[in-house]
Amino acid sequence: MGLPMQAALLPDRGVVKVAGEDARRFLHGLITADVSKLAPGESRFAALLTPQGKILVDFIITEAAAAEGGGFFLDCPRALASTLVERLNFYRLRAKAGIEDLSQKLGILAAWEGTGTTECGLVYADPRLAALGLRCILPPELAADAAAELGATLTNADAYEAHRIALAVPRGGVDFSYGDAFPHETDMDQLGGVHFGKGCYIGQEVVSRMQHRGTVRTRIVSIVYEGFAAEAGTPVMAGDKQVGTLGSSADGRGLAMLRLDRLEEALAADLPLTAGGPELQALKPQWARFAFPGASKAAG
Repeated sequence: MGLPMQAALLPDRGVVKVAGEDARRFLHGLITADVSKLAPGESRFAALLTPQGKILVDFIITEAAAAEGGGFFLDCPRALASTLVERLNFYRLRAKAGIEDLSQKLGILAAWEGTGTTECGLVYADPRLAALGLRCILPPELAADAAAELGATLTNADAYEAHRIALAVPRGGVDFSYGDAFPHETDMDQLGGVHFGKGCYIGQEVVSRMQHRGTVRTRIVSIVYEGFAAEAGTPVMAGDKQVGTLGSSADGRGLAMLRLDRLEEALAADLPLTAGGPELQALKPQWARFAFPGASKAAG
C-alpha cells in the first residue's frame, strides 16, 4: 500500500495570466512548448528563453475553459513573475493580449501520491513527470478546502521539495541559475519542456543546434549521500578538479549540475565525488534518456 495523498501550498510559486484573442498565437511564437492545440485542463512545461537560448523563466502553462473565463495561466517562480510580465509585454507589440501578474491573489497547491479534483481552483497534471502529481491554481486561503476535496492531507512545502528531489526534477534558482543555463543542461528536453517540431521561438536556433549535435556536456543528475549535505552552490569535486555544482538536497537525495565528461574521468580514475565533505554518488535519473557515464554500473 502506498503513501496517502499529500498536498502542499508552494509559497515560491506565482501566477501570470495571458488572455485575449491573440494570446495563443502570441505565446506559441515565444515559448519552448507547443500551445497551438493546448486544451482547457491540459498543461505544458515550457520556458521563455533569452535570444542566446538560456532560460529566462520556466513555468507550467494551462488553459482555463471559456466557462471559467478562459485565458492561459502560467505557474511560474513567484520571484520572477514581474520579470515574466515585463518580458512578455516587451514582445507583445500589437498582439491583442492582456498580461497580468496575479501572484498577490492566486497561489499554487501541489498534490501527489494520488488523484482527485477540486472545485476550489484550476486543476491540471504536472506535465513534467506523472509522479509529481497534480497542481491547482487557487486563492491561497482555499488550500485546506482544496486538500479536503482532493482527499489529501495538507502538509508543508518541505514535504513536496523532498518528493521533487527524490524524483530528481530540477528547480530553478536552486538547481540552476536563471539566465545562465540552457534547457538541455536543466533536463527540460527530457521532461517535455521543449517541442522540437514546432516553428520558431526566442532562442530556438541555439536549442535546436544543441539537440542535433547531441553534445550536451553538462546535465543535472541525481545524487545520493549519507549524513548532511552541503548548501546548494557548493562545488562538487573529484580530487582537486571541480566537476559540477551541488543543488537542492533532502533526506539523503539531491541534485547536482555536473560536467558528464569530467564525471566520466573521475569514474575511470576511481576518484570519489565530494561536496563540502560528504561523499556523493551520482546517478542517472530513472526517467532520463541521455547517455550517462557508468550508467550500467550505477543503475538501480
